[in-house]
Amino acid sequence: MGLEKETAETCVFLDENVFHSTIEPILQKKKQKARAPLPDRDPRDISAHLKVDFEDVIAEPSSVHSLDSVWIGSHALFELMKFAFYRVLTTLLAIPMAFVAGLVFATLSCIHIWVVMPLVQSCMMTLPSIQVIWSSLMDMFVRPLFHSFGRCLSSINGKSCKPDVL
Repeated sequence: MGLEKETAETCVFLDENVFHSTIEPILQKKKQKARAPLPDRDPRDISAHLKVDFEDVIAEPSSVHSLDSVWIGSHALFELMKFAFYRVLTTLLAIPMAFVAGLVFATLSCIHIWVVMPLVQSCMMTLPSIQVIWSSLMDMFVRPLFHSFGRCLSSINGKSCKPDVL
């Protein structure tokens, strides 16, 4: 039994595309797989004026400050009440308001599609013939009337003079 000596050399070659200096990109990939991002419920930013934060409502000037615990507590209570009441109100009102809005827009769409547009199209189809009739009526009755009024009133001469100042 002799004394044995072993030496081993190990080399690791890493590709730059595979090795990341931080673990954040790997964690982000896992987070994306674990939970899909929430869809944007206001993609056209219709309710931008409703994005109200605590600092937009309550602001203390630098000359006057409340206790830090009061400030933190009021901030937490504001956010909690805003979140809770919004959830309660939307739970109570969202479905009935969606129902009413759906009825209103469906009624308006139906009226527009089946009543208004056929009337507009029928008017547009009859306008050329109405224009011919209207212009002939104007030529027969209104034009001679105003032409004779113009001849009668053309003989009237008017003269303006300034009154004498005392």
